[in-house]
Amino acid sequence: MINKKMYTLGSHRSVIREIFEFGKKRIAEVGADKVYDFSIGNPSVEAPEAIKETINELLQITPSTNVHGYTSAQGDPKTRKAISDNINKRYDKNYTADDVYLTCGAAASLTISLRAIIDADDENVIVFAPFFTEYRVFVESMGAELRVVPALMPSLGLNLAELEKTIDEKTVAVIVNSPNNPSGVVYSKEELTKLAQILTKKSEEYHHPIYIISDEPYREITYGVTTPFITDFYQNSLICYSYSKALSLPGERIGYILVPNTMEDNKAMYAAICGAGRSLGFICAPSLWQHVIEKCAHLTSDLSIYARNRDLIYNSLSEIGYECVLPQGAFYLFVKALEDDAYSFCKKAQELDLLLVPSDDFGCPGYVRIAYCVSEDMIKRSLPSFKKLYESYHK
Repeated sequence: MINKKMYTLGSHRSVIREIFEFGKKRIAEVGADKVYDFSIGNPSVEAPEAIKETINELLQITPSTNVHGYTSAQGDPKTRKAISDNINKRYDKNYTADDVYLTCGAAASLTISLRAIIDADDENVIVFAPFFTEYRVFVESMGAELRVVPALMPSLGLNLAELEKTIDEKTVAVIVNSPNNPSGVVYSKEELTKLAQILTKKSEEYHHPIYIISDEPYREITYGVTTPFITDFYQNSLICYSYSKALSLPGERIGYILVPNTMEDNKAMYAAICGAGRSLGFICAPSLWQHVIEKCAHLTSDLSIYARNRDLIYNSLSEIGYECVLPQGAFYLFVKALEDDAYSFCKKAQELDLLLVPSDDFGCPGYVRIAYCVSEDMIKRSLPSFKKLYESYHK
């Protein structure tokens, strides 16, 4: 027998991937210069030159098994120490290599963390709208219920009043994503302080910890603000990180989970993370990339390029007449669709080869997400089509 849930997931891509695949077909038909693909968060900025130099150095090592062989299940100790040292330097912490578990990117970090926490089919995990679409897949595949806190309009910040109504004794975790995909919002210290107070109160009320799972692949990509570090506010937090975005390594699938040594039952949680990684087959992250990260954990790509792209697309679309949420981080622009049905709006955009993602699956109907991690030239070339689309609704 085939698992029906897995068949459904495998036979129907996410809306983002569907549009991305459509874009590849259109490029083959009409040429790359005529298709404006804003669908997927695939970094366009070159990785630092040090990445290439480090790879070349590693490939000269003999025997090659010293580079390509298995590491410890939770990752090479030197790489884990390089990561904890970098966090300590940046955030004035005192973490060690034994608080870090290396993973195959943020998706693995999230699924391992959820597997380590979820223990029964009647438990639930809470997310704030708008949220990354795959959270639903990750949570439900672990047998738990995903509960969505509705978006706080118009700021798209943390809807804490609704969170208090949504939490119950079966809540085991809250996923926080800041800078946020899809909105680009960075949650403030004040919001995170209040969130921590609510979770502390509810944890005491229900006699079990309610964890924060902090999804942070965009942590370094901010504009005029700094992303607050979640453990400054709430110790029962797991940090899920990926080098995909800030270091421009999305296809290499390398990241980590930080289990803070100040967390309640830290050792037990770390053991559960190891067990979850084992049960999911996520042990020994790609060894070559572990060794690269050991040397390059402190680096980022030239993130100023995204700042220029943000200003260009936000100012240009606002001038045309679109209602846009100014991103504080990440590389997504959240734009109000020109009709109530965001899917219909995106279909009309596709007729102009503008590939945008409807926001319904993000838990926030009526908006679209525009991934501006593309070339500046493509943004400029797309603007006449955005204007034509806007005018088609305002004849």
